[in-house]
Amino acid sequence: MAVVKFTLNGKPQTVDAVPAMPLLWVLRDTLGLTGTKFGCGMSLCGACTVHINGQPVRSCVTPISTVAGKTVLTIEGLSADASHPIQQAWIEEDVPQCGYCQSGQIMTAAALLAKTARPSDADIDEAMHGNICRCGTYDTIRSAIHRAAEIKRGAGASK
Repeated sequence: MAVVKFTLNGKPQTVDAVPAMPLLWVLRDTLGLTGTKFGCGMSLCGACTVHINGQPVRSCVTPISTVAGKTVLTIEGLSADASHPIQQAWIEEDVPQCGYCQSGQIMTAAALLAKTARPSDADIDEAMHGNICRCGTYDTIRSAIHRAAEIKRGAGASK
């Protein structure tokens, strides 16, 4: 066991865990943050995406020891009231069907918008590559990301 200190959703966090334990299981089982989903366990589907120091990463293959001293952001920390532009756009565009992949999709899209104010379809496709939606809502996800970019820029009120 090892003590790992990091910042989680803006607050200092300390956990005592096996260093190789995946961040996903620390978040879900140790800390009770169940918004980050387990999909494949092999970094292939994107359901477990969180941000570490602002970068989207797959928490299912990220050992807890690697987040020591870093900042981790989960879907729970994106906003307390669904006011993040991505969350607003997801609601406006009615993106989710089953919803299982959505936290990973949202976290990946939020990272894209943090660095690209006006993403093209190609930018979106590249950033979202590897985030699997078994319901096939890819076109709606792309539309929601464009809408979120508009919201973030203040370019238009709600539809």
